[in-house]
Amino acid sequence: MHIRWVIVSAVTLLMVLPSCIQADDGLIPIQLPGGVIIQAEVANTMKKRAEGLMYRESLAKDRGMLFTFDQAQPWTFWMKNTKIPLSAAYINPEGVILEIHALEPENTNSVIAATDQIQYVLETPQGWFERHHVSTGAVVKTELGPLKSSFH
Repeated sequence: MHIRWVIVSAVTLLMVLPSCIQADDGLIPIQLPGGVIIQAEVANTMKKRAEGLMYRESLAKDRGMLFTFDQAQPWTFWMKNTKIPLSAAYINPEGVILEIHALEPENTNSVIAATDQIQYVLETPQGWFERHHVSTGAVVKTELGPLKSSFH
């Protein structure tokens, strides 16, 4: 009986933990190499992903948005109705940044990933990655560990 309780408790904990990393303000700390942390909103539903950072007048210098997808593919982003310049890191399922793109306000030209291995996209104020010396090859994670285990 005790072993069954332990197994049920462990499974329940694993199901609940990803939702626990989101703070009351809706932000989660995203960790990058060198101890760099950005507080990010999570766009994990079709509605949140479709709206993204549209219609906002500003974005704090230490804030961003992490888009999570169920599977990797060459995701496409654009800036329709987005008023603030952004940088977007295209990230593979293992949390490795494969591409970083500058996104200009109101630009409706699609920025298509160069690879079909993109499962996450982290949008930040434009130039954030450069200012924090974060480049392709860097690994992105949460306080729970890899993105894959934090969101799936």
